[in-house]
Amino acid sequence: MSFEGQQILPAIRNMKQFERFLESPYQYGVLLDTHLGQVRNIVRLANASNKKILIHVDLIQGLKHDEYAAEFICQEVKPAGLISTRSNVIAKAKQRGIYAIQRLFLLDSSALEKSLELIARNKPDYIEVLPGLVPSLIQEVKKKTGIPIFAGGFVKTSEEVHKALAAGATAVTSSEMGLWKNYQKI
Repeated sequence: MSFEGQQILPAIRNMKQFERFLESPYQYGVLLDTHLGQVRNIVRLANASNKKILIHVDLIQGLKHDEYAAEFICQEVKPAGLISTRSNVIAKAKQRGIYAIQRLFLLDSSALEKSLELIARNKPDYIEVLPGLVPSLIQEVKKKTGIPIFAGGFVKTSEEVHKALAAGATAVTSSEMGLWKNYQKI
């Protein structure tokens, strides 16, 4: 299984990566590490190239990470989806009919337990599990939630991508451009 035919979701950290994403055959990408003044133009340029952007709201500089910011992004920028650790952002994305992706940092068993409670309340469309290097956590979260999983964070090799996908991840988010090339379908 994959996300819209993609096993890799390119995670875009800078304009060089954005340009590479636009030149790639990938349809969906994840926008990280940018500032509010660039977001609208990035999504507009992506749309003009028949690309769709999932915005990681928590990493947009100059934007508070709350439901009002999410509403602004949904109305003014019109991305394909929002990624966030915050429940109110996930709820707003669901309300606006775009992909709602709950990001989880699984540092220990307590974080896992709290995250599972959060997922049960929010019911996001997808869950991004970080770090994405732990196949047993991918399996556990998927089994306990029934929600498709993205694996992200520290995934740098094709072997790590393969392990995450074999553990049940729908796709892997990565800013490693070498992985983008290895997994692109032409």
